[in-house]
Amino acid sequence: MMRFTIDRLDHLVLTCRDLDATASWYQRVLGMEREVFGREQRTALKFGGQKINLHQQGREFSPRAAHALPGSADLCFITALSIADVIAHLLACDVTIEEGPVARTGALGPMMSVYCRDPDGSLIEIASYLPD
Repeated sequence: MMRFTIDRLDHLVLTCRDLDATASWYQRVLGMEREVFGREQRTALKFGGQKINLHQQGREFSPRAAHALPGSADLCFITALSIADVIAHLLACDVTIEEGPVARTGALGPMMSVYCRDPDGSLIEIASYLPD
């Protein structure tokens, strides 16, 4: 019998209060590329081989999460930069660092992380596997 496995995450959906403000923040702070797609002119943020689809609160696309709310996400993004460079970049973008740098364990082992929040209040962890 074949063993069922998952290969990777393709995309996730964030519900936001202000789609433009959220998209702009992820572009400016995390360097993601904004994409408009489909007949409905949906908005996505592309990075690496993944993307985040954005849903405007009150105008979500179906099907959707049972309790889609702005600010309910807790996401960890991996960067190829040192954590010192991440901190410098966040400060230059006038983003408040809530915690960090702190040692964490990610999917591939030990990493260093800093935490901030997106415009809706979702917790954003930016982590690096590079040694400091």
